[in-house]
Amino acid sequence: MNLPLYEQLALALTAGVLRGAVYALVALGIVLVFRGSGIFNFAQAEFGTTGLFAAYWALEIKGWGYPTSFLFGMGVAIALGLLTERLVIHPLRDSSRVTLLVGTAGVALAAIGFQFWWFNETLVMSMPKINEAFFMTPWGAVVTVQELITLGVLAVVAVGLALFFRSPSGLAIQAAQQEPVASELVGISVRRVSMLTWGIAAALGGLAGILAGPYLTFSAGFLSFGAVGALLPGFMAAVLAGMRSMPGAVAGGLLVGCIEQLSSLSILDGAVPGAGALVLFVFLLGVLLVRPQGIFVGKVATA
Repeated sequence: MNLPLYEQLALALTAGVLRGAVYALVALGIVLVFRGSGIFNFAQAEFGTTGLFAAYWALEIKGWGYPTSFLFGMGVAIALGLLTERLVIHPLRDSSRVTLLVGTAGVALAAIGFQFWWFNETLVMSMPKINEAFFMTPWGAVVTVQELITLGVLAVVAVGLALFFRSPSGLAIQAAQQEPVASELVGISVRRVSMLTWGIAAALGGLAGILAGPYLTFSAGFLSFGAVGALLPGFMAAVLAGMRSMPGAVAGGLLVGCIEQLSSLSILDGAVPGAGALVLFVFLLGVLLVRPQGIFVGKVATA
């Protein structure tokens, strides 16, 4: 029995906001790296998947507690981000942006290969939720505490990054990207700033992966191409933010999640299979044609 349209809209918007929180975390990492180094980071989602695998290994195989497993997964994600900066980005720092983009894509493929090796290509895993409780909204949507935790983490991260970019370290990241030579002359270490940028971006990826893992079963490449598939939506959200605005990345992630879910309503998806992805890409194309600088663009110094 089909639900009334208003109930479908309410359910779709709820699901969109909850899914969009994961997209927003990925988008924040993408925007951060671009602001700090001008690089399109295609490894962002795999920082999260690798962190999720590490947390799962610690929790389910080694029997560690949830807090310890969470911290271990975050540590592995951050380590992968720092290794990417030292072993791939730093040696290619004088190369073209296309070369650097391909380098990050290579890191993503290597990470997926490592995940296959770590477990195996047929294994599908399930991460326990931080909290199994859930409740029903007045419009009939089931919302889990895990999803509320993800939204809460997104809110804390968004506020934290807004404050961070008003701090000396945040201003140093922007200065190092815009004027690296002048930054060195005034005592800002471009190398350390680059490491800081990639470390924070990897931490954001780790949060997205570990928090999204309990939603669905997962396997290698989960956050890039799996059931959540947050890489392309994350890039879409970053584009809507003009690749510069942190608040814009959050708003873009939530908007992309809502558009994806709204376009998958039965009234549309029944007539056009795969309508969610189709509408999303048409929307992004329209934004690029009409407002290529993004629709959620804030001032670089304050966003």
